[in-house]
Amino acid sequence: MSARSVCVFCGSRKGARPAYEAAATELGQALAEGGWRLVYGAGDVGLMGATARAAQAAGGDTFGVIPVHLMQLEVGKTDLTRFVVTETMHERKKVMFMNCDAIVVLPGGAGSLDEFFEVLTWRQLGLHGKPIYLLNTEGYWDPLTGLIEHVIAEGFADASLRGFIEVVADVQELSSALRAALS
Repeated sequence: MSARSVCVFCGSRKGARPAYEAAATELGQALAEGGWRLVYGAGDVGLMGATARAAQAAGGDTFGVIPVHLMQLEVGKTDLTRFVVTETMHERKKVMFMNCDAIVVLPGGAGSLDEFFEVLTWRQLGLHGKPIYLLNTEGYWDPLTGLIEHVIAEGFADASLRGFIEVVADVQELSSALRAALS
């Protein structure tokens, strides 16, 4: 079987809590040790950079995708195994999604939420069956999961929506879930 790839959506900032960067670093290492290729936004800043540097340090395969307009802002990490520059954010997301077998969302801001909701919507519409994981470091995603429950309760989504997302508390739980899903 060929190596599997995990797309990681996460912040281009470190966030307010040291636990966020620690989890990103642990995830990068776990992906490399698990033999999974990291697919991510190709930045060398924030949680993106922490995940990629840890994967590289552990000997992992890294695939980064960045739009040309973010090369300076996100400090495009050109020393990856594979580095792709796109024209637009839409292309970036498409290339990342097309080159992965699972999606993991770490803490992040509006961009991470955009990426999460796009792949969740595609899953809801039956356009893919890839697993989507929320790495809920220190309860970061609790408000989001509450919002999803609210959307379901208010009749704007079927209860099946919650089944398209797996919330995991830490990298160890995530690694177990990835092993089960990608074996």
